[in-house]
Amino acid sequence: QVQLVESGGGLVQAGGSLRLSCTASGSIFSINFWGWYRQAPGKQRELVASITRDGSTNHADSVKGRFTISRDNAKNMVYLEMNSLKPEDTAVYYCNGVKLRGVEYWGQGTQVTVSS
Repeated sequence: QVQLVESGGGLVQAGGSLRLSCTASGSIFSINFWGWYRQAPGKQRELVASITRDGSTNHADSVKGRFTISRDNAKNMVYLEMNSLKPEDTAVYYCNGVKLRGVEYWGQGTQVTVSS
């Protein structure tokens, strides 16, 4: 089993920054894909950024240049650095881990609210 716990969300003014953290525990050795998703009220959950086992990253066009995903293997942590936040970034942000066989794990989510 894998447990994922997000932290770092909160209320911030437009233009501000936050860093989200995902603490992973359990049998994470076979996870080959890490992602940060978000879901705003009334909208579908969307992939914001991802990082693979070999360190390759990808960011959604809407956050490219503002958000950065990273990973600290020694600490079993995945981060999402968010800069130049906009009101439209307001959402619940979820950490996701996917094993080679396609088994997915999700955290409980952390709320990010950006005020204008």
